[in-house]
Amino acid sequence: MSSDFFQELKDRGLVFQTTDEAALEKQLNEESVKLYVGFDPTADSLHIGHLLPVLMLRRFQQNGHVPIALVGGGTGMIGDPSFKDQERQLNTLDIVQQWSDQIKNQLSRFIDFESETTPAIIANNYDWLGEISMIDFLRDVGKNFTINYMMSKESVKRRIESGISYTEFAYQLLQAYDFLKLYETHGCLLQLGGSDQWGNITSGIELLRREKEVQGFGLTMPLITKADGTKFGKTEGNAVWLDAEKTTPYEFYQFWINTDDRDVIKFLKYFTFLSLEEIAAIEQEFLAAPETRVAQKALAKEVTTLVHGKERYEQAVRISNALFNGEIKQLTGEEITQGFKDVPTYQVKAEDSEQLLELLIAANIASSKRQAREDLQNGAIYVNGDRVQELEYTITSDDKLADQFVVIRRGKKKYFLLTF
Repeated sequence: MSSDFFQELKDRGLVFQTTDEAALEKQLNEESVKLYVGFDPTADSLHIGHLLPVLMLRRFQQNGHVPIALVGGGTGMIGDPSFKDQERQLNTLDIVQQWSDQIKNQLSRFIDFESETTPAIIANNYDWLGEISMIDFLRDVGKNFTINYMMSKESVKRRIESGISYTEFAYQLLQAYDFLKLYETHGCLLQLGGSDQWGNITSGIELLRREKEVQGFGLTMPLITKADGTKFGKTEGNAVWLDAEKTTPYEFYQFWINTDDRDVIKFLKYFTFLSLEEIAAIEQEFLAAPETRVAQKALAKEVTTLVHGKERYEQAVRISNALFNGEIKQLTGEEITQGFKDVPTYQVKAEDSEQLLELLIAANIASSKRQAREDLQNGAIYVNGDRVQELEYTITSDDKLADQFVVIRRGKKKYFLLTF
């Protein structure tokens, strides 16, 4: 055990609240502790809002503790009310189980289930929540909690005005029961979660105390806020997923490389395994010359490599450089697909003319023939990064990148993709 592990978590800003900090620190410094984080399958992939707790499990494992990743196959059927303004949509058992399996696979990229010393454990709370009868649950779990205690939780109080169903009101009891079951089956004594989970975590500690007369612990991480006030984990309003099919490695890299100067050092501490000394050196270099974006480059490199691997990170950098320098011809077909995923795309039909002037109109790049002529004559049109001014220019097989793409740029920044 590393005697300064808990202190490092604090120095990184990763500790928001703990129950009995002195006792927890002593426990972590003296023995290998089993700890868990729950992940409810509310989609078929985790997103970067989940990344902090996932990386916390990895940090604990690297320091000799045993992480338990709990997939909420049972609780995912209900929905956690914590800091949600409205009731979640309920999903079918089949969908929740399918999503649970996909999340299990993703988690194995971050924590080691094969470790010789501290192998991580995967569990699914459907295994016990799916079997317990309503009467047993009310007798064994419900009797330990007063309505007053449950009502005092911030996550419940926030919803009393707008309305909360009994289903979501009882969620904290289900999560408390998870802690009890993980203690019984694995000796788990610590639960981690975001700061919005504090009420659920303390309910679990209360149940352990009453049923088993043992001291459990809770640790929450800070809720991540961005300096500009926008929600962390979204780009253009869409979630940034850990699944490469849902958010391409290039888009993922772009999210991190565009981190605000005011957030970047904090994010290096949260999301990377660079030492605090290495981060301090990057910070010094960054403060001396912010325009070099050395901190953003380090952050994007570390997190993209961690989630997608070195090869995909290098590919994302190649796409970025090619787009920045206009050197589009260097890109492979897959890189073009990633780099131009969100630009307007036109599928060229068999009957379309391959004359550039006509294609500009067909693909809505220019609003009229006159506009298309003007754009060409004024040098505003680029084909695969090269300026074209000839009115008679025709697209040939030489222009088709990977035999199927032509990238048109109008002006400085407006990109369009023609596919053949």
